[in-house]
Amino acid sequence: MRTRKSINRNAKQALSDLSQAEAQAQLDSFLAKYDPEVETIARRVLGKMRKLMPGAIEMVYDNYNWLVIGFSPTERPSEAIFSIVLPPGRVTLCFLQGAGLPDPAKRLVGSGNVVRSIRLYDAGTSDASVLDDPEVLALINVALNRAKVPVSAGARRKLIIRAISERQRPRRRAPGGM
Repeated sequence: MRTRKSINRNAKQALSDLSQAEAQAQLDSFLAKYDPEVETIARRVLGKMRKLMPGAIEMVYDNYNWLVIGFSPTERPSEAIFSIVLPPGRVTLCFLQGAGLPDPAKRLVGSGNVVRSIRLYDAGTSDASVLDDPEVLALINVALNRAKVPVSAGARRKLIIRAISERQRPRRRAPGGM
């Protein structure tokens, strides 16, 4: 009899065997679950982050609560530098090694020991252009320069679907809900 652990291992292996086109199609299907405005902003942010980190490994987690797209120099999640997080009705850029970043303009939110974030979209209030803000670009550059593991200059982008939760909360906001 197969144990749950071996089934999960086989499922993870199947996800890692996806071609880049299959992984992109899977990511597209995850994004399509969201409200059209959220999907549009998320795709815009994803495109900008891909330009800022052309050699990053993109790790996608379609979790129970939300979709997360991490940007890392390696396939190790602990070395990721940024992530785009999509709870229903929102798009947030997380600085995964952001606690020590200098932030004189106070753009970063959070008080934990490791992560800081910037909200890019919140239910009808779009600020996707925040990624073009010189202060935010400076924060991104400092985060890249201070990363535990730098992104290799010659690295090629790779998209990996790391997890898909069988059960998920709705990705669209309830009508009139927050």
